[in-house]
Amino acid sequence: MSELQALIKEQLENEEFKREWDRLEPRYQVIRQLLKLRIKYDLTQKQFAEKVGTTQAVISRIENGNVNIGIDFLERVAKAFGKKVEVKLI
Repeated sequence: MSELQALIKEQLENEEFKREWDRLEPRYQVIRQLLKLRIKYDLTQKQFAEKVGTTQAVISRIENGNVNIGIDFLERVAKAFGKKVEVKLI
C-alpha cells in the first residue's frame, strides 16, 4: 500500500472526510472513465476535445475536477467514440 493509499484509508475513518469523499466519488469515477477513454485511443487533450466538439481547456478543467460534467456532454463523448452512456443508481 502506498503512502497516499494509507493516508486516505486513515482519513476515511473521519466521518466528515468520508462524507465529502463519498459525495465527490461519482464525479471522479466519470473523470477516470474519460481519462481511460482518451488514453485508450492515445489522444492528447486537444485531439480529444476536437473529437467531442469542445476545447482543450475544457478537457483540462474536467480532468482536473474543476468542472461538473453534464449528461449532454457525456452523450457527445459517447457519440464521438461509438459508445453509450449508462447511468446506474445503486
